[in-house]
Amino acid sequence: MAPATTAHLLKFAALGTALFGLALALAPHFGGQAAIDLFLDLAFLPLDSGQGSGAAETLLALAISGGLMVGLGVLVWQVSSLVLPQDPRLARRLLIPTLLAWYLPDSLGSYLSGALFNVVMNTGFLALFLIPLALMRVDQDRAAQKGLPARS
Repeated sequence: MAPATTAHLLKFAALGTALFGLALALAPHFGGQAAIDLFLDLAFLPLDSGQGSGAAETLLALAISGGLMVGLGVLVWQVSSLVLPQDPRLARRLLIPTLLAWYLPDSLGSYLSGALFNVVMNTGFLALFLIPLALMRVDQDRAAQKGLPARS
């Protein structure tokens, strides 16, 4: 996959991540309580309305985690815009550890707290980022083996 295509896909995933983070942080305060409650109920399957976002501690945790997701989205966008076009290998070296540093503790903490479906949702988000990065690497490695320059 060409770096330009990879950058486009990463920006799409970054925008989705940032928007999801904004929704987590702000929706409970602006009429989106039901959507956040559904998300929490989904994370803690089965769908039984057993979870809610009304407690102050939950709202704080949503604000913090939402803010971190916005930050992650902005970071991926910036690396995709500013680094990847010039140095795709460096972009990969920056993004993969960053994404794993989010995914592993988030998913482990979700698992330990009984929110098993959140691990599934995290894995979907991670795939949105890692698949384009992996396909770009395969393309560049294939070109290097043939002695050709990587596509840009």
